[in-house]
Amino acid sequence: MYVCSCFGVTEQQVKDHAAAGACTPRQIASASKAGTDCGGCVRTIQAMLGRGACPRRELLDRKQTSATAAAPVAGLPEAA
Repeated sequence: MYVCSCFGVTEQQVKDHAAAGACTPRQIASASKAGTDCGGCVRTIQAMLGRGACPRRELLDRKQTSATAAAPVAGLPEAA
């Protein structure tokens, strides 16, 4: 089944690129051009990728978690 009719990119091709390490719609676009013309397939690609394991996403999640944990809460004294 075609995901991107503008460039003839199939669902299997998107899955293959994801298996090869592409974990964002932008990375899929770089690999296949899908999503770079009318943009109608971008949401479908996002849904296919889901919130699976992505090394870059995991790093960002870790940074956000540590930044949140390190930020002092207003009105409470900071730990010494």
